[in-house]
Formats: sequence, C-alpha cells, structure tokens
Amino acid sequence: MSYPQLLTPEEKLADAKKLLSLPRIVVICGSTRFMTEMNEADLRETKAGRIVVKPGCDMKSPHKLWSDPVEAEALKVRLDDLHRAKIRLADEVIVVGDYIGDSTRAEIAYARSLAKPVRFTHPEADPDA
Repeated sequence: MSYPQLLTPEEKLADAKKLLSLPRIVVICGSTRFMTEMNEADLRETKAGRIVVKPGCDMKSPHKLWSDPVEAEALKVRLDDLHRAKIRLADEVIVVGDYIGDSTRAEIAYARSLAKPVRFTHPEADPDA
C-alpha cells in the first residue's frame, strides 16, 4: 500500500498562495541607511503588480520606541526574527543598496538556504558574485 506524500509547510504555503490567486510577494532587504531606496523599490515593485514587504522600522533614526538601549537591543532581535519570517513568506528577495553589512549578508544567506531567488539593485554588491 502506498501512502500519499505529506506536503511540507513551504509547499502548503505555495498551494495556499495559488488558491488565493496572490500576486508574487517580494521582500526588500538591505541596510536601513537605504530607506529612501527601499521606498523607491517598493513603488517600482508595487507598480509591477507585486506585493511588497520590507523593514518597517529604521532603528538608525532616533525614536522614542527604541531610545532605551536595553529595549532597543531586544527590539532588534524581534525585528530580525520578523524579517526572517518575511523572507519565508516571500517568493523573491530584493537587496537594495551598494553596501552589504553583516545583517544583510545573513538575510541573503538565509534566503538562499530556502532557495529564494535574490535580486540586487546593485549586482556588484552580491557577496557571492
């Protein structure tokens, strides 16, 4: 007797996206010093009919929500976890900017470990090029 193959969570998500007729989902990654460029990429991708997710906080800019250093460090950990979830949700990753720091490098590696296509606004910045 043969048993049906169980779907992986990734396959279930892909099936759900198809059933819901969702457009392609892209996640924007990169240093938050490039927030202006991220917003521009968001506009271009949205105009092309894609759903866009990106960092929602620029912790390099002062704000009362992360003015306490201890709370800011805890928030950074939560935001990193949230961004990895965005990468899992997305069909594709777009890396913005000509500088790739440690956090962005880790996001690229994570996306590639999940076999997500990774696109760069500055292809020369690809750490694996």
